[in-house]
Amino acid sequence: MVALADGLRRRGTEATIVTPSRVPNTLRFALGDLPVFDARDPASADPLAAADLIAILDTAERQRLGGVGECLDRIPAVVIDHHPPVGHEIGDPSIRDATACATGELIFDFLALEGGPLTPLQADGLYVAIATDTGSFQFSNTTARTHEIAAELVRGGVDPEAMYRVLYGTYSRGALALVSMALERLELDPVAPVAWVAVDHNALRDCSASSEDMEGLVEYPRRLAGVEVGLFFRGLSSERTKVSLRSNGDVDVSSIAQTLGGGGHRKASGAVIDLALDAAVNAVLEHVRPAAMAVIADG
Repeated sequence: MVALADGLRRRGTEATIVTPSRVPNTLRFALGDLPVFDARDPASADPLAAADLIAILDTAERQRLGGVGECLDRIPAVVIDHHPPVGHEIGDPSIRDATACATGELIFDFLALEGGPLTPLQADGLYVAIATDTGSFQFSNTTARTHEIAAELVRGGVDPEAMYRVLYGTYSRGALALVSMALERLELDPVAPVAWVAVDHNALRDCSASSEDMEGLVEYPRRLAGVEVGLFFRGLSSERTKVSLRSNGDVDVSSIAQTLGGGGHRKASGAVIDLALDAAVNAVLEHVRPAAMAVIADG
């Protein structure tokens, strides 16, 4: 969003960023002087009312847009996204490429059409987008072109060491408390190659942590030796649970997430389920176990 907004602004187009939820503190450094609003803030109503077009990035699902989605019936929208199609989508026209490593790759190409060097603000924003969506260049969506783009961004002024420290190398006390809790609650299925962590809706309070401190906790069950699917369950309330699904191999967790009302990528997906934590764990495992066992049988 930052890279696109800055590119449009430099073309003489007024561009305002409106996010469905609050920008995480760890990413605020990348915003520069761009106007940014949380859609839950009443102040976002004015820029949305004045908009001629909404550019929706990194999703084509109305339910993921929060208050922004309410404007789509009266304001034209264009979607720029790298996720596989999921059900009824929004945006026409759209720029879609599920082979791109990140939506940041598509924005990189879009800005390249203008010619000229990227600004430092654009380079930082695109590097953050690509680095986070590839798991710091570890996931299977990382390609030779991913590294070629990263090299161009470094030439544009990005400092990889500083970026790593901001994105991955610094923990709050609350985040470390959540890691400790997650490791204590790590469970491994006795039969299927599936591991998971489940924390209830009081976890943030108990650990004096914030929602963004939960980022990356799904990687702990995923990294357990022999595991094909790692899961992280977070109770949002006494009757609502968010689940993150990660695959290490051939299990398509996006199809499972879609069955649960969510979506995402083949190896990284998520869903929000209207069930209490324990019931949600059981419901998800009913879908994940046979898929993981089928991989073993095929192997």
